[in-house]
Amino acid sequence: MREEAIARVQLVFTLFDADGNGVIEEHDFELMAERVVAAVPEADAGRHEAMVNAFRAYWQTLAVELDINRDGRVDYAEFRDIVLTPELFSEAVSEFADALTAVADPNGDGMVERPTFVAVMKAIGFATHNIHAFFDALEPAGTEHASVPAWTEAIKDYYRPDKAGLADHLVTAPVG
Repeated sequence: MREEAIARVQLVFTLFDADGNGVIEEHDFELMAERVVAAVPEADAGRHEAMVNAFRAYWQTLAVELDINRDGRVDYAEFRDIVLTPELFSEAVSEFADALTAVADPNGDGMVERPTFVAVMKAIGFATHNIHAFFDALEPAGTEHASVPAWTEAIKDYYRPDKAGLADHLVTAPVG
C-alpha cells in the first residue's frame, strides 16, 4: 500500500468527521453538505440538491460497507478498510465528485473559478495552502479558472489507493 494512500485515508477520515467527535456519522455528511451549499449560494437548487444527495449516498455506502458493528458510526479502524476495497466505493465517489464539481460550476461552462474552488474546499475542511497548490496543479486556464472535468477526475483518483497525482497536494492536516 502506498504511503500517500494511507495519508489520504487518514485525512479523509478527519474531514468526514465534520463535528470532530472521533467517528463518522450521518450527521457529519449533513454538516458538510450544509457548508458546501453555503459556500456556493449562486448555484441553483438542482445542483445543491444533487450535491446534498451525493453526500447522503456516500454516507449510506460507508454505513453499509464499513460500519461492522452497525452502531451508526464508522470509527477509524473501520474506515481504513476503504483503502483495501476502493471498488466498493467507486460509485459513491463518482456521484460525489460529479455533484461537488457541478455545484462549484453554477453557470455550467465546465470551468471553476479559483474563489469558488477555494470556498468549496475550505467548506470541506482542507488547508488553504493545499487548496491553492491543488488548484494550480489542475493546470488552470489563466490563473483564475480550472477545468471541472480535471477536478472531477482528481477527486476520483484521490480515493484510488494505487493512484498518485494531483490530489496528493491536499494531504496535510485539515483546517480545524
